[in-house]
Amino acid sequence: MSNAYDNLLPETEKGARIRELLAERILFLDGAMGTMIQRYKLEEADFRQGRFEDHPVDLKGNNELLVHTRPDVIREIHKAFLEGGADIIETNTFSSTRIAQADYQLEEIVYEQNVAAARLAREVTDAFMNDHPDRECFVAGALGP
Repeated sequence: MSNAYDNLLPETEKGARIRELLAERILFLDGAMGTMIQRYKLEEADFRQGRFEDHPVDLKGNNELLVHTRPDVIREIHKAFLEGGADIIETNTFSSTRIAQADYQLEEIVYEQNVAAARLAREVTDAFMNDHPDRECFVAGALGP
C-alpha cells in the first residue's frame, strides 16, 4: 500500500521504520532550537570558546557554532525535547551552510559543523533510548535557506 511518505524518506531501515510508525500514529518533531538557545542568555564568550577566541568578527548569534563551543547547551536542549515527547530530534544545523556562515567568516567549517551536530544529536538520542527502552527516537538533519 502506497502513502504520501513513500517518496520523502530514504530507502533505509530507519526510513522504513518511520513509515511504519507514521501509518500508526503521529510522530512528534522537536521544537524551535533558536528559542530554546535564547533561554540560556549566552554572551559573545560562549560562542568563542576554544579555537574561536581570536576570531576577527562577532560570533554571538551563530547558534550552529555552539555544537563546538557549548555542546553542553545543545545536549540539554536535545534531551529536553526528547523528555518532552519528541520522536525526532533535528540537528542544530539550520544555518550550517556556506552562505549563512559567510556572515561570520566561517564558511570553511560548514562540513565540520554539520558532522559535529549530527554526532551530538545521535549521541543524545542513543543515550536517551538506552535510558528509556520503551521509546524509539530518530535524528533528522535540519537545513535552512
